[in-house]
Amino acid sequence: MQGDPLVIFTPSGKRGHFPVGTPILTAARQLGVDLDSVCGGRGICSKCQITPSYGDFPKHGVTVRDGALSDWNTVEQRYDDIRGLKTGRRLGCQATVQGNVVVDVPPESQVHRQVVRKAASARAMVMDPATKLYYVTVAEPNMHTPSGDFERVKDAVKSQWGIGDITIAPSALIKLQTVLRKGKWAVTIALHKGTEGSRHRIVDIYPGFHEGRIFGLAIDLGSTTIAAHLCDLRNGEVKASAGVMNPQIRFGEDLMSRVSYAMMNPGGDKEMTAAVREAISDLATTIATEGEIDPSQILELVFVCNPVMHHLLLGIDPVELGQAPFALATSEAMALPVSTLDITTVNPAAQVYILPCIAGHVGADAAAVALAENPGGSSDLTLVVDVGTNAEILLGNSTRVLACSSPTGPAFEGAQISSGQRAAPGAIERVEIDPATKEPRFKVIGCDLWSDDADFDTAIAATGITGICGSGIIEAVAEMRMAGLLDSKGLIGSATQTGTARCEETGRTHAYLLHDGSAKGGPRITVTQGDIRAIQLAKSALYAGARLLMDEMGVDQVDRVVLAGAFGAHISPKHAMVLGMIPDAPLDRVTSAGNAAGTGARIALCSIAARAEIAETVHKITKVETAIEPKFQEHFVAANAIPHATDPFTQLRSVAPLPDVSFNMAGAGSEGRRRKRRG
Repeated sequence: MQGDPLVIFTPSGKRGHFPVGTPILTAARQLGVDLDSVCGGRGICSKCQITPSYGDFPKHGVTVRDGALSDWNTVEQRYDDIRGLKTGRRLGCQATVQGNVVVDVPPESQVHRQVVRKAASARAMVMDPATKLYYVTVAEPNMHTPSGDFERVKDAVKSQWGIGDITIAPSALIKLQTVLRKGKWAVTIALHKGTEGSRHRIVDIYPGFHEGRIFGLAIDLGSTTIAAHLCDLRNGEVKASAGVMNPQIRFGEDLMSRVSYAMMNPGGDKEMTAAVREAISDLATTIATEGEIDPSQILELVFVCNPVMHHLLLGIDPVELGQAPFALATSEAMALPVSTLDITTVNPAAQVYILPCIAGHVGADAAAVALAENPGGSSDLTLVVDVGTNAEILLGNSTRVLACSSPTGPAFEGAQISSGQRAAPGAIERVEIDPATKEPRFKVIGCDLWSDDADFDTAIAATGITGICGSGIIEAVAEMRMAGLLDSKGLIGSATQTGTARCEETGRTHAYLLHDGSAKGGPRITVTQGDIRAIQLAKSALYAGARLLMDEMGVDQVDRVVLAGAFGAHISPKHAMVLGMIPDAPLDRVTSAGNAAGTGARIALCSIAARAEIAETVHKITKVETAIEPKFQEHFVAANAIPHATDPFTQLRSVAPLPDVSFNMAGAGSEGRRRKRRG
């Protein structure tokens, strides 16, 4: 009932009202939230762990007060005593609804774990890492020259390698004497070369000639996902890649929601900082295990992130980024010890490098994309679009490079979509609709077969069909437009108008039935008018940002489009263009760069010269601030149409059908018909 407490689940965004006393696990099951449980709610398996959040949530329109969940009970205490629960965690089968509450379902509690689609792209690396191994022979101590062991190590490094002005990490100093004597005065040091104005630092030391490898982490800290690549610092090889959901999602799905949370909840910024640092520590352990290395071999971390993530990682309140003039605490590259960030699962002397930010809403992730794609090195006018919850857009050639960010929101991630979910096995990721029969077919994550294949049901028996992820909803909307089920304004036609019963009446609007699994106990997956609207808002913001850069450059067309980020690798250029996410261009000139921000992080991890290059490049990039540009709103409104209200998209129309249909009176459903009769 509407008067009952509101329960909101993140990261799915699903919500509903439930009577006081309803177990969170029950609420999750009724809403179709992906919350695991194998013990029948007896508090034995611990699979249903959840994290409640408290405070003001403007994005959700709710305030969560103490007492929103029932008190900690004896079942939870017993489990905590035996196996331990992370601070703040509750068991969903034991915690009951007492008031409005926001509940996060952590990755380990999800039946269908998210597939973090930020794999490392193949890239040859120029190796000149900041951290290298150096073998030295050290003079033995004697009574006549009473210098310390470290001083003699410094002398050896200077005489044998020409490197002076060295410090040593406390963790390396503690074992220095033991290692020197074990190696019989020959040792291998792991030396981190300082940037200009900073000293070199010994971060670890090994007896004798050390043949083991040392590693670095290139980390793309995104609003929605955190992706890391474990790289061999000798040759740049990616040993393993892994990713997790950013736990800050429970404080707000988009960046401004998190800034609002920090503004309205004293200490909220510290909560978000602690959450993301813990997630990075856990991710480092996971990736070391996958790479079959000891975490102590990780000696360096390079981060790329947007400005809000940048500030929250560093423990800086992001409040200034939520209001004009969107001032950063610092835009320069940062070099600091890992202990500063409370990341405890790597070598304690590991060093951190954070790429420079370009401006208040264009961060180190955009700088990393510029480093990876180098639009300023091309004679072609190249548009680089890194699609995500907050999109970074670069436009340039050898004469000039422009940059902006655009607040696309979480719809491209599957959030705010009626049957939406994160990318996980069982989620629909590819869609095709026959323009004649209006019948769909699709692929789900974890299966290579299309749904009309005879063996499809057998192949997906383990996962089922659970929902639709971001790439799936984008292709579904584009396919609906090409099949004549959706008009240019984004209205879904009725069954009569489209000629298919799959267009179902839903009150005053219509929805397209993509899959009906109800006969087998599965979900009915539809694309609703609300879903179309969410995608329109997201793609309009993206297109408007690109169009502003084109205005600034004085052009109406670009020579080349590069789609970067997780979506860039999973959306066909044609679907992106039909939707109107990107400007019109020849389809063979639209390419995917994969995770360009992650590639930029890897380049910076492997090369000191690349760090110097990007530090210089960001000062040459012209920032365009979408939030204060008057034409942004004009471009945004025009881009609401699919593909666009005024831009002709002549290149696209030559290869893709865009039926000239109009469903202005479609419907209004039965209520609309009553109004027309009354009128």
